[in-house]
Amino acid sequence: MTDNHFRSLAKSISWRLTGTVDTMIISFLITGKLKWALSIGVVELFTKMFLYYAHERIWNRISFGRAKPREDYTI
Repeated sequence: MTDNHFRSLAKSISWRLTGTVDTMIISFLITGKLKWALSIGVVELFTKMFLYYAHERIWNRISFGRAKPREDYTI
């Protein structure tokens, strides 16, 4: 069983939103500047979403660690 493109896209968006909030918080703690934290977060949101989607699609083509589905019994 493989994920379709829409599922991979939905997973990449939800993961990136989580990661972006984390990046913004860390950026703010380091710089103390909200504008910088937001700028860094917006840039990495799009770059990492693209990278995650590509990574997910590549792994979807690799059979490593997947169990093959059993064939139905036929006569």
